[in-house]
Amino acid sequence: MNTYDSVKSTSVSEQNKFLAKVYGWMTFALLLSALTAYGTAVYAANNIQTFAAFFRGGFFVAAIAELVIVFYLSARINKISAAKATTAFIIYSILNGFNLSTIFFAYNIASIANIFAISAGMFLCMAIYGSKTKSDLMSYRKFFSMAILGILIATLVNFLLWSSGMSLVISIAAVVLFTGLTAYDAQKMLIISRQARDDEMFKKASIIGALELYLDFINIFLHLLRIFGNRK
Repeated sequence: MNTYDSVKSTSVSEQNKFLAKVYGWMTFALLLSALTAYGTAVYAANNIQTFAAFFRGGFFVAAIAELVIVFYLSARINKISAAKATTAFIIYSILNGFNLSTIFFAYNIASIANIFAISAGMFLCMAIYGSKTKSDLMSYRKFFSMAILGILIATLVNFLLWSSGMSLVISIAAVVLFTGLTAYDAQKMLIISRQARDDEMFKKASIIGALELYLDFINIFLHLLRIFGNRK
């Protein structure tokens, strides 16, 4: 083996290691959220009075805490340690699982399981597409940013002026948006992985990448559930 082959092998090894960290952390966070959601739902079902007295307010506090963590990671990622970033991501996935527990009261568990599987299939297909396509998905960055802002504004307006028809339109648009974002984020992680090293900066990059892909999956799942889920 010549020197070039050795360097190339090391580069591919570091690239695969980085991608394994990204998707590994994402999978771990999803499992943690799922276990937290199910455990919270079971506890709440067996402790109705406690649920009524505490959990409803707790959901609001958890939602605020989630936003704080996302903004904290986005703003401080260059200054905090990889350990702190990892801890924040784990806390975020637990808090999000706590809030996701409400779906067990609104939808049949079989419907939740089926749509989770469909979401996983869609996510996997788009992640593979984003990693394999020769198209430059990074050129769509501004489009995705504006689309996310549009979804957020429409959601806020619909929260104030509630319309079931508008809610359906928002969910359909969100599924399309976050399906596209999955491919975009997968390609972005692939590009980053080509410069990956086993150092503090790339450990933090793997956490941010895992968070972005985690959010893509969760949004696909929740909006598909709102469109096709069988309510109790």
